Amino acid sequence: MSVWWQAYLTPSGDAVKFAIKATLAMLLALYLALWFDLERPYWALISAAFLQIRPMSGMVFEKGLSQLAGTALGCLVGIAIMAAFVQAPIPALATLTLWIMLCTYAASVTRNNASYGCVMAAVTAMLIVIITASAPDGLFTIAVARLTELSLGAVCATLVSSLLWPTQVRDHLTGLADDVVNHAFRHAALRLNNSTDISALQSTLTDSLAPLTQLETDSQAARYEGPEGQGRIRASHVLTRRTLRLMAILYALQQLLRYHGERLPQRICSLVADIADGMQQSAESSGVAEAREQLQQLRHRALACLDETANEQSSELDPDAALRVRLLIGLREALGHALVILDAREAMHTPSQKRLKAPSLAWHRDHLTAALNALRSGLIFALLASFWVLTSWDNGQTAMLLGTLFSAMFATRENPALVASMFGKGMLFAIPSAFIFGHILLSQAHGFGMLALAFFPPLFLGLLGAGNPRLTGYCLGFTIGNILLTMPGNGMDLSFDGFANRAIAVMIGLSVVVMAFRMIPGLPTGLRKYRLVAATVHDLRRQESYPLHEAETRFSGKMADRLLQLAHHDHLLPEDRRYLFSLGLTGLDLGYANMHLRRRLQEVGGRRVIEARHELTQALADDYAASARGQSPQRVAECGRELIQALDDDASITGHQRLQVSGLIERLELSLQRQSERARNARNEPLASRQSEEATAG
Repeated sequence: MSVWWQAYLTPSGDAVKFAIKATLAMLLALYLALWFDLERPYWALISAAFLQIRPMSGMVFEKGLSQLAGTALGCLVGIAIMAAFVQAPIPALATLTLWIMLCTYAASVTRNNASYGCVMAAVTAMLIVIITASAPDGLFTIAVARLTELSLGAVCATLVSSLLWPTQVRDHLTGLADDVVNHAFRHAALRLNNSTDISALQSTLTDSLAPLTQLETDSQAARYEGPEGQGRIRASHVLTRRTLRLMAILYALQQLLRYHGERLPQRICSLVADIADGMQQSAESSGVAEAREQLQQLRHRALACLDETANEQSSELDPDAALRVRLLIGLREALGHALVILDAREAMHTPSQKRLKAPSLAWHRDHLTAALNALRSGLIFALLASFWVLTSWDNGQTAMLLGTLFSAMFATRENPALVASMFGKGMLFAIPSAFIFGHILLSQAHGFGMLALAFFPPLFLGLLGAGNPRLTGYCLGFTIGNILLTMPGNGMDLSFDGFANRAIAVMIGLSVVVMAFRMIPGLPTGLRKYRLVAATVHDLRRQESYPLHEAETRFSGKMADRLLQLAHHDHLLPEDRRYLFSLGLTGLDLGYANMHLRRRLQEVGGRRVIEARHELTQALADDYAASARGQSPQRVAECGRELIQALDDDASITGHQRLQVSGLIERLELSLQRQSERARNARNEPLASRQSEEATAG
């Protein structure tokens, strides 16, 4: 069945509830706006519609606060611009262009609903400057009216969301947490079984990381849903950190199993197989208690095996001792992280029973991409503003509104040109709908009841389709298009000329946005990949500059974002040329291994040990950059030997600690070597294929 037929003939219960709630919120906002005789009541409708896109009560409240803050800031900036350039429209528009660029830049480097607040700051300032250009004496009145209209929509959306079929952020967060844990444990089972199915490994990892980053972002809205909200926020931080640690350890363990599995005794191989089965069963388990009990038993076995190995082996007598100890320590740490992950999952469901502590994470920010988005938004507004100044067209304000709003809002999407095209098609279909319902039928309506019956049916249909994620762009564009083309109010213009002018303005504004996204796309794929790797190298190099807990906070969240982006780029390559996914995992492994080494040695050793450890950190960053280019690691082995020598000369270092460090350095060197081979093979594959084809043709 077509997705359109499915959305309208067999809609889900959630989609119907969403459409009803959003329609009622807009209905209430329009009624109050007309009752208060606001100048532009349709702004209250648009405000209510945007706030209901994610109808969880905490989300609506948080987005409403962001909208109010952005609107208030935009009002202040708009007033300041007009106060400074009231008699100079060109400098006013130039200053406004810079403000829109700044807001777009801020929206591109922020997350969550703060990004929406930045967009509203740009739109509000634009409206105040453009509207008051012809009537500067009404500056404060217009600013207060815009703030009132948008605030009214936010209040109505929050009220309806809280009273009618309220959905809580906690339900959304617990579902995300369950997805994260289950996919992470399935990924662990594949890694420990030494699976060679790259697609399955990448799928389970991205299926865990995608909801993990969304969980970390959305959890902030839980603070608005009672005292337990802070507990869920802390649980999300713990879940993110421990899941990423688990992923790094699992990647390292599989490297050991794949390339050195024949050097392991049977009892350790059996333990690894049992842990893999335990992870798989924990992913399929319906309760946390059952999974925790099973993993605790496996951890006790790993600890017993580690003690037995440490007692019977020594690094001087057995060259494989470091390998076995490192593998068993990795298994112990992986099981420990898995148990904490289960605690975080339980705390997400019942935060009052689990008190976890963890700071929030830093996230990857690409400032060059943000600057490009800002430049694009500035050019869009400058082009539309020039057209407005040259033609003195009243409805040019509508075109500038759409250009400002959508250029900033779509810039952070994965494929902004496609999203803009979807909105454009939705608004194109809104033209005949608005003409019939908002022009012909509405002209015959008397009273608010008749207005609602004539105007709201197409809005409800648009919102019903927007409940399907695949149709959100089309249907939300259809809904917003109906509102902008009708512009309901006490003194609304029902003439055909007015409607035609609004339709032309809508299509001009969206056409310029789509054209700009196609002519000025995002950064090239190669440059984005290079910047992701360079950012990882920079973070590896700077780890020693921060306290240990701060270094982990900075590294964890950024690597989660980068892994998802590298996995996306890798998925677009032929299977025999994919190396970016493993490159990201190698960077994650190096970062956590270096922090683990720092944690082990921070309270032991003298100055020579500290200096050798710092040199090893720089060597890891240098050799990681080299491995991304397909070059063999050069410095890690040398710096590792210097660190081992410094440990040997320090009497405060135990033999067990030296054994652990030597095993870790050996594993990191081998991991970098394997990564350089993968990158080299991926880079040489197209050349080898072309040479083979030329030889065959010859």
